[in-house]
Amino acid sequence: MPQNIDDLIQRIKELQEELEVEFKKKRDEFEFIIEKKRVRFAEEVARQQRRLKIGWFRYLIKSRPLNVLTAPVIYAGFIPFMILDLFLWLYQSICFPVYGIPKAKRSDYLIFDREDLPYLNVIEKFNCFYCSYGNGLMAYGREIAARTEQYWCPIKHARRIKAAHEHYPRFFEYGDAESWQKGLERLRRQYPKEQQPATEVK
Repeated sequence: MPQNIDDLIQRIKELQEELEVEFKKKRDEFEFIIEKKRVRFAEEVARQQRRLKIGWFRYLIKSRPLNVLTAPVIYAGFIPFMILDLFLWLYQSICFPVYGIPKAKRSDYLIFDREDLPYLNVIEKFNCFYCSYGNGLMAYGREIAARTEQYWCPIKHARRIKAAHEHYPRFFEYGDAESWQKGLERLRRQYPKEQQPATEVK
């Protein structure tokens, strides 16, 4: 990989770390801590937030009728989501150990912490749960697909793609047959340090 691309990737990582520091500062403004995966607000902050809570009945009365009528269509997504969730688990469990690909950790992608927000009513919490599940599952699936692509076809597209996954910058340039032939096996084993490689079946 050209040095300038490596440098850009390193700069992106450094900027992501800076962004995490800024996010932490923002979180500290709202005085909460995370213990055993549950969020706890300072008592005064929680009390102020509870005052802003709109009861579920009032929430329904104030909702647009079309929002209520389309809700069953939205929630019907639970069925394909759960089927996809099961498939992703099976896919990783069966295929990744064979290829020596480290498994994506589901709990890194599916985060359910909005139910700890005192200003949400039961309907809003359920909506937040649904959105967390749907978006988290898509991110989890994307990571599994990205690791699979890195193993089988780590070649960049000729055209620029929107929102490429984080493995994509390391892929071989389109048309670079020599690098593909020489570097494929190396790239198949090149995952971030925090990921523990699975045992490859020979």
